[in-house]
Amino acid sequence: MAAVREQIEGVLLEGETLSHFVEQGATDAARRRKAQQDFVARGRASLARAGEFYVADEVFAAMKSRIDIARKAVENGRGGGSKRRA
Repeated sequence: MAAVREQIEGVLLEGETLSHFVEQGATDAARRRKAQQDFVARGRASLARAGEFYVADEVFAAMKSRIDIARKAVENGRGGGSKRRA
């Protein structure tokens, strides 16, 4: 425990106390946790309003499949758009 105290005291700003440093750290951690809880609550509320959700891995797999199909169409000259020149 003394080693941790020495590490913290080594990074204190001029005039800053150990108590203030610890209090500030606890306050910052509480704000981060509150923000995270609020974020999750908003997500759950949005899900409840939408009534449906999609698993990210499934969405990414579907997007990749569409991209692969589009690439093959471009490679075969059926891209429907102008070809880019390198």
